[in-house]
Amino acid sequence: MNTTTKRYLYLFQQGQRMTDRTSGKTPDNMSTDALPADQVLTGERIQKILAQAGVASRREAEKLISEGRIRINDTKATLGDRATHKDKLFLDGNLIKIEKPSYDDYRVIVYSKPEGVICSNSDPEGRPTVFDHLPKLANQRWISVGRLDINTSGLLILTTDGELANRLMHPSYEIDREYAVRIHGEVDDDMLKRLTDGVLLEDGMAKFTDVREFGGEGRNKWFHAVVMEGRNREVRRLWESQDVQVSRLKRVRYGCIFLPSRLKVGAWEELNSKDINDLRALVKLPAIRPKKKKSIQGKIDDKRAHKKAVNKSIKQGKNIQRKKFRKVD
Repeated sequence: MNTTTKRYLYLFQQGQRMTDRTSGKTPDNMSTDALPADQVLTGERIQKILAQAGVASRREAEKLISEGRIRINDTKATLGDRATHKDKLFLDGNLIKIEKPSYDDYRVIVYSKPEGVICSNSDPEGRPTVFDHLPKLANQRWISVGRLDINTSGLLILTTDGELANRLMHPSYEIDREYAVRIHGEVDDDMLKRLTDGVLLEDGMAKFTDVREFGGEGRNKWFHAVVMEGRNREVRRLWESQDVQVSRLKRVRYGCIFLPSRLKVGAWEELNSKDINDLRALVKLPAIRPKKKKSIQGKIDDKRAHKKAVNKSIKQGKNIQRKKFRKVD
């Protein structure tokens, strides 16, 4: 089954799940009818506006509001206050530029993270981060949808839409994550049953919603495991609770988005409007309209810039892998 077939099968199954949860009715706010861009910020909570503008994640914005660092016009903001793009917002007395959202405010990219790279914006130890070679942004920032630890590779989703990122990470939306795992040790049916029934970890009960064998020989076999939350090192800790060792871990799916097989390690590519709307539908956000078509020269320039940035990112990924293998040797 190829990636495209799996993707549509997943979307069909997800649609069935959402229909079941709503007594056979699809929620009104899951409509795929595109909304005009100037309606998105009308009467929105401040933390949402700040998140959509890329100033901070929604939780970080709530903290800024609680600390009294945000003002609406001439009034100190409080949690629950609403504003529009016509209002003036200030952070520590400095005007925050809030514009009507354009199509670029909803950019989403998928990145094939190499091992040896961290997901933080900066690192005091000087280790490479996933943000080093991403597309440059003006008045925005890339927000990582969840994290992968330094020894985990695979799919990482990044977006300029803080509200989308927050909902994709929030446990209440039950977005599943699928991992390919290579296990060193003996794995039997009883162990798999324990892992899907639930295991008590130091931070509470955890389990795989699905786990299946995917090949391998002897004591080194591959499995695909699915979790519904993003707790720290949850996949590794579940396997290690059964006295087996995780020798490789790679995320291959996040919700309806699969890691493209064509995407080289260290490379990224931008999702189109349809893929973005599939993600938004999962977390009950309205659809956005497709981007306006660019001129032929604009497309050529974008393609050249993308190729240059991706090649630089791939080169960095290869250098990281070489250094890692040298340390092992």
